[in-house]
Amino acid sequence: MEASAILFYLLSFVILVSSLAAVTARRILRAAVYLLFALGGTAAIYFMVDYYFLAAVQLIVYAGGIVVLIIFSILLTTHIHEKLELPQWSKIMATFVLVAAGFSVTLYALTAYPFEARAGSRVDATVGLIGERMLAYGEGGYVLPFEVISILLLAALVGAIVIAKRNPPAA
Repeated sequence: MEASAILFYLLSFVILVSSLAAVTARRILRAAVYLLFALGGTAAIYFMVDYYFLAAVQLIVYAGGIVVLIIFSILLTTHIHEKLELPQWSKIMATFVLVAAGFSVTLYALTAYPFEARAGSRVDATVGLIGERMLAYGEGGYVLPFEVISILLLAALVGAIVIAKRNPPAA
C-alpha cells in the first residue's frame, strides 16, 4: 500500500472518530475541539488532492472562523464546566433515521451519476481563475455559494450568541 493511501485512511479515521466524538461529547468545549479536528482533517485531505484553495477556505472559514467563534462564545460564558443533558431515545432514533436517509440519498446520487474518466484532461483551478469566477454571475460563477457561506457565518454568529446568552443552570 502506498504512503498516500495510508495517509488518506489515517485522515479518514481521524475525521470519523472526531466527528462522532463531536456529536456525542457531553461537554460543549470538548465537542468544539473535536469539531476542529474533523475540519482540520478535511482540509488535510483537500491538500492531499491538490485543492489548495478549498483547503485554505476550509481552514480559514470553518476552522478559523466558525469553530473559533464557537470556542470564544463558550469561553466567555460561565457554562464551561456544564455537562449537556443526555438526549431522549426518540430524538436519537429520529436522528438515526435522518442520517440513514441522508446516507441513502448520497449513496444513490454517487452510484447513479455516470462518472466518466477522461484521459489527459486536467481541471484548471488556479487561484486567479477562482478569483475571477468568485464575482461572476453567469454560468460557472461563485456568487451564490459565496453568499451562502456568508449566511452560514451569520448563522454561526447567531448560534454563538445564543450559547453565550443562555440562562445559567439552576444550582
